[in-house]
Amino acid sequence: MEHFAGQLIAFIKANPDWTMAVIGITAFGESFALVSLLFPGTAILIASGGLISAGAIPLFSTAVAGIIGAAFGDAISFWLGQKFGPLLPGIWPFRRNPEMLRHGTEFFSRYGGGSVFIGRFFGPLRAVIPVAAGMMRMPAPLFYVANILSAIVWVPALIISGELIERSLMISGHSETAMLIIPAAGVIAAVIIYWARRHFAPVRK
Repeated sequence: MEHFAGQLIAFIKANPDWTMAVIGITAFGESFALVSLLFPGTAILIASGGLISAGAIPLFSTAVAGIIGAAFGDAISFWLGQKFGPLLPGIWPFRRNPEMLRHGTEFFSRYGGGSVFIGRFFGPLRAVIPVAAGMMRMPAPLFYVANILSAIVWVPALIISGELIERSLMISGHSETAMLIIPAAGVIAAVIIYWARRHFAPVRK
């Protein structure tokens, strides 16, 4: 997956006019339940920050494309949960990894509507929480508010973290690749998760 991510970043650098399309599809793939496991979307979003720092691609349009793609991926996953919930355990990837849906529904049962926001920052749960929300009949307006707000926070957090750390590498004289900034992005995501969990009380039975 790292090799694929590196190739995609190289493609963006060589073809900046394709940035919005590639970043939008990347964020969609990272958020869409049926392909999230196969898509190194987080790594690509972080590495794109390095290209922004180098002036190869613009910050604003890159972030907007990522936000739209992430929100759309969650929306499709939510719709799948609403329309085909009982059938989903029998199809890939849930047939092969049945614990995915179980963890998603348990997380949703604990945190309610706030789980859609919080779940965006948990890699294993990111794409399955919207499916669980649809299966458990979360009100659509509440889902879309949480979905869009979480995308607005998540995408810029990854991109800007990549930009800042790439700048620090340049200042220190290192020539490491943009993929090395993934751990730092994890720290930023952990801070966001902590904030989200403090502001969304668990649903009590």
